[in-house]
Amino acid sequence: MQYILSLDAGTTSVRAIVFDQEGQMRSVAQKEIRQIYPKPGWVEQDPQEIWFTQLSVAVEALGRARIRPSDIAALGLTNQRETTVVWDRKTGEAVYNAIVWQDRRTAEACDELRAAGHDKNINQRTGLLLDAYFSGTKIAWILDNVPGVRKRAEAGDLLFGTIDTWLVWKMTSGHNVHVTDPSNASRTLLYNIHTGKWDEEMLKLFRIPASLLPEVRTSSEVYGEISTSLGLQKVVIAGIAGDQQSALFGQMCVHPGQAKNTYGTGCFLLQNLGTKAIRSRQRLLTSAACQIGKKREFALEGSVFIGGAVVQWLRDGLRLVRSADEVNLLANSTPNNGGVYLVPAFAGLGAPHWDPYARGAIVGITRDTSAAHIARAALEGIAYQVADLIDAMRGDTGKALKELRVDGGASHSAFLMQFQADLLQIPVVRPVVTETTALGAAYLAGLAVGYWKGIDGIAKQWKVEKVFEPKMPRSQAAELRARWDNALLRSKDWEQHAPLPPSRKKAGKK
Repeated sequence: MQYILSLDAGTTSVRAIVFDQEGQMRSVAQKEIRQIYPKPGWVEQDPQEIWFTQLSVAVEALGRARIRPSDIAALGLTNQRETTVVWDRKTGEAVYNAIVWQDRRTAEACDELRAAGHDKNINQRTGLLLDAYFSGTKIAWILDNVPGVRKRAEAGDLLFGTIDTWLVWKMTSGHNVHVTDPSNASRTLLYNIHTGKWDEEMLKLFRIPASLLPEVRTSSEVYGEISTSLGLQKVVIAGIAGDQQSALFGQMCVHPGQAKNTYGTGCFLLQNLGTKAIRSRQRLLTSAACQIGKKREFALEGSVFIGGAVVQWLRDGLRLVRSADEVNLLANSTPNNGGVYLVPAFAGLGAPHWDPYARGAIVGITRDTSAAHIARAALEGIAYQVADLIDAMRGDTGKALKELRVDGGASHSAFLMQFQADLLQIPVVRPVVTETTALGAAYLAGLAVGYWKGIDGIAKQWKVEKVFEPKMPRSQAAELRARWDNALLRSKDWEQHAPLPPSRKKAGKK
């Protein structure tokens, strides 16, 4: 019997999962990767650590499933998007740490480009908003701030890639395949989603040599074989997709109007748009969903920078709990949030606000506030952010969602899922297999080699584990969201983005 191996190179950990022909997991291996914070707002990772850790979990997953590399029909790869690596074409050595998607060091550079009037043109061509979130300004920062790197790049000696490209390059050592797919390319600020090609005007704007860029291939095809020296004996790499687009496919949201939300380090809401890209009026993003053959599909997306990462912060930063399970226990131990709202704007606010200067805030603390209230407010803060995204998405499409399909680590929290359904007033649907990010990449790889015969057959494998129906009265949900809006305003950088209240102005004149 043959299987599909899926590599999921996430932000805080990397995983390898072996799937069988029914789309069921046969084994899983996972390891955390180190986060590096050189300065406030800066987030980096060691590219070599990502590579070695991803390789080790792949070998471990095969061992746990008791199968050999020859039992793997194909490998699919999904990855944290926007995270940027630049490396030497000949040695394969990175010239700098990977700059993670959460990193905000280029926020001021984005402000300068916006002040110069480039934001509209960028949005029209790329479907993205001008923000430090994306790869373009990260590449430019590396070229301009690491000694000698721009000169080497202009000489054609360096390569750029998001994590998918970096891993494929390393896996194909000896052949060094330098590729990406539309879902990842469309998150760089350098890819024209309408032409399906790297955009020369964007390359000129960001001063990035075209020789740095990988070839954009489809999301489902054979790109190359893994080097036999790595212990994975000529396994073919046959599927690539950015993690959120991969989850959209893994959730079988293959028809226009269907949507999923992934509760990972961040939260990512995607809605299938079909074959026509629309320009958002609500400050959402339009990205390539995936490309199979010649069919290019698009997705409307809203991104929350800090989702499940707030739970990690409660554990590692505040040391309020020892595990994620304790957060859920605490949240369930109190009947309400005690008037406490936690806005986890640790890396600024994503869609639809796009405020890189906002910072985290806990509002409504009194003498009676307990650890349980803080834990509950943290989980509720995730759901509020997702609800804001869905409101914006409805403003763009003109249609309300009938249901929301969910996945990711935090989707296992029954408390969070029920609260999400209450806020949205629609069913929240959790599938049997919640590792849909890895599953989507597996499906793309399997389709490329004929392991699965078509999307219709795969769609029958998607099964519901639980549906969370709204229980809260609509009026109560509206009242809670109004209070959240107030907390949200307080998290923003008022000195730069809002006028001082009249009372504060008068005080300043004295």
